[in-house]
This record gives sequence, structure tokens and C-alpha cells, in this order.
Amino acid sequence: MIEVRELSKRYGTTTAVRALSFTVRPGHVTGFLGPNGAGKTTTLRMLLGLNTPTAGTATIDGRDFGAVDRGLRHVGALLDAQDVHGGRTARAHLSAVAASNGIPRGRVRDVLDEVGLADVAGRRIGGFSLGMKQRLGIAGALLGDPPVLIFDEPLNGLDPEGVQWLRALLRRLAAEGRTVFVSSHQMSEMELCAEQLIVIGRGELIAAESLTEFAARGTRQGVRVRARAAERLARALRAEGAEVLSGEEALTVTGMDAERIGDLALLYEVALAELTPLTASLEQAFMELTADSVDYATTPRTGEETR
Repeated sequence: MIEVRELSKRYGTTTAVRALSFTVRPGHVTGFLGPNGAGKTTTLRMLLGLNTPTAGTATIDGRDFGAVDRGLRHVGALLDAQDVHGGRTARAHLSAVAASNGIPRGRVRDVLDEVGLADVAGRRIGGFSLGMKQRLGIAGALLGDPPVLIFDEPLNGLDPEGVQWLRALLRRLAAEGRTVFVSSHQMSEMELCAEQLIVIGRGELIAAESLTEFAARGTRQGVRVRARAAERLARALRAEGAEVLSGEEALTVTGMDAERIGDLALLYEVALAELTPLTASLEQAFMELTADSVDYATTPRTGEETR
């Protein structure tokens, strides 16, 4: 289990992480979300003993990871896929890491097979694409068969097949009872593989809850409606207190459920072509709940709508 308690990190006058507390439990893929500059990477580095906290604690299985011998047997991590010696082969790199952690050399072959790099194990890493380096970094994280896995933006550079493979891998690792903690900006992928979320902004906690709870809390539910007499129905819905947004193809109704909309359509003799409740979106919820934490927000030009 990962536990962060009142964790803070300051660099001079800048506070990167402020009194942050959360818990990441085994058996789930937990997404770690936040805008650029939110303090995610700094938090992960403190968890792994690479940065020293200004205050508070960050422990894994109740211990400071920086004091753990042969750490890869306890925690596997990928923070930067590019941070690797380009002159070494993939096999030589993993063999050196294995030797330094007391891991049998046979595991090198196993993890290279696992990540799909067995055929290029003898090639120098400097010639690898970013996606191949990501796979190599994931192989390094898996090398010690650890119960805790931490990944920072592991999807960067992966092609569609690689994204699908990683999604299945994360789910399998969590199903085996491991603690899987993944930082990512790719909301669509987090929506597909994460069950729990830790969301931060400007170094402070915004949410620590299930993905479903977070999406529902941050997004107003709506209903998509298509009808021939759309404007007549829209006037009736507004008169009953609903908010209605008229689009080119359909109405989006909030503040009223689909059953009530259907009843009003029948009352006003409006034939419906579609009546679809809109599910909560992680991306929409994230944009809403972190809006005040974005340091470099863009502003649409005059007359341009935000899509």
C-alpha cells in the first residue's frame, strides 16, 4: 500500500506539493491525474526516495523506499523512458539492473518477452523509438516481479497496439493483487483502465475516489434529444425548468431526466427520433474540477467556441 501523509515540497519560494495526503491500495489500477505543473512527478519522486520532502511522509508498505535494499523486488517504477544509456543493448541494460538487485538473469529474458522486445534484445537502445524505450522501461519495472508498480506517463510514444497491450497489462497486474499507480494525461485511457483516482492541482489534493464517483461529481448529467419539432419541444422543456442547448443535430437537455422529457414530448405531441441519457465523462469532470488549477490555460479567440 502507498501512503502519503501531509507531504510537502518547496523549491525556494515555490511550493510544488502542499500538505498532500492520500492512500493507494492494492488490487486496483489507480490513476494519478492533474494539470501540467500539478506536482505529480515531484510526488512520485518523493515516493521513490529521489527527492527529499520538505515536510510529511511518503511510504510504500509502511517504509521509506529510499532505505530499502534491492528495491526492484519491492517496487517497480518507470519515471522517464529516455533516461537510459543509449550505447547499451536492451539485454545488457536489464542484465545490469538485475545484477544490482540480486535478480536472476532468467528474468531478463522473461520481461523482454513480456514487453515484446525479445527480437531486438541485442540492439543498442540509442536506436530505439520512444515507444520501444517505453516498453524497455516497463520491462525494467517488471524485472523484480514486485508487488507495487509506479508509472509516470507510460503511454507516451506507444502506437495503438502498444496502448491496448499496456491497458491489458495494467489490469492484469492489478487483478494479481498488486498496487498499480499510473500518472497520465490521457483521459480516454484512464477511463478505460483505472478504477480509482487521485487528482491533484497546484500540489494540493482535489479528489481521492473511484473514477465513477469523480466523473459523476464533476459533470452535470444530460440527455440528448432528436425530434422534428425540436424548437417547440425546447420551449416546453425550458418552461418546465430544464436547460436546453440547441445543436445542429440535437438538443442537449440538463436538469431533467429522460422519462420526464418523454412525457412532455407526448403531451405536446412531438415525435422523438432519439432520447439518450449522456453518461458522465472523465475528461469533462477533470476539466471542470481542475479549472482553477491550470497554470497555462488557453483562451478561445473572439467568436470561437471551446470544443
